[in-house]
Amino acid sequence: MGGLLALAGFFSVPCHADDLTVFAAASLKTALDEVAGFYETTTGHQITLVFAGSSTLARQIQQGAPADIFISANAAWMDVVQQDGGILAESRFDLVGNRLVLIGQSDADPLAQFTDVPERLGDSPLAMALVDAVPAGIYGKAALDHFGIWADVMPYVAQSDNVRAALALVALGEAPLGIVYASDAVADDRVNVVATFPTDSHPAIRYPAASTGDNPLAASFLDHLKGEAAQAVFARQGFLPAGG
Repeated sequence: MGGLLALAGFFSVPCHADDLTVFAAASLKTALDEVAGFYETTTGHQITLVFAGSSTLARQIQQGAPADIFISANAAWMDVVQQDGGILAESRFDLVGNRLVLIGQSDADPLAQFTDVPERLGDSPLAMALVDAVPAGIYGKAALDHFGIWADVMPYVAQSDNVRAALALVALGEAPLGIVYASDAVADDRVNVVATFPTDSHPAIRYPAASTGDNPLAASFLDHLKGEAAQAVFARQGFLPAGG
């Protein structure tokens, strides 16, 4: 089972009939590692998980990367792949939802209101995923814009390739604040949620999943993701039901 794998050279990795390769948004890592591990144990099939920002994964699929399943952190990047004929449209469904949160280190105090972010930040960096490409960054920019503080914090934003990299910047003390998903905050006890963005401050967070081709295992694993056991793991890791 893979982790946050580099995509360079991945085109040449041989695939076997009893293997499945899943390209998934980085924020799914902790939960999907567990879900895929259970599937491997119960079926004997091997799951290779490739995690990165949804934009990176979508572009790799467009270029012919050997993914059997794509799970994006927003509908837009799944739409891009679908419009190129890169997924089986009939297999597409929303897997889970999420919440957007502002995090600090584990001893950080709660934030009274979002308009206090610039003052709390000072001249220090605000960790975010790429605001024009990665879903968590796109949602985060929309939320900051909603509260009228994007222009104030923009000069201090430290952008990373995916949301887990933004999480790491805060966890390691390299940024005092960061914008990630609630599930990311659950995954690292070195950070603390200081505020949760209201759902009306950004587009709804949904994770569409779909098969990209004719691997017969894809339908089986997608069904596994919909099942009670997998959904319980996602819930424990801070995700919401797809319609939640």
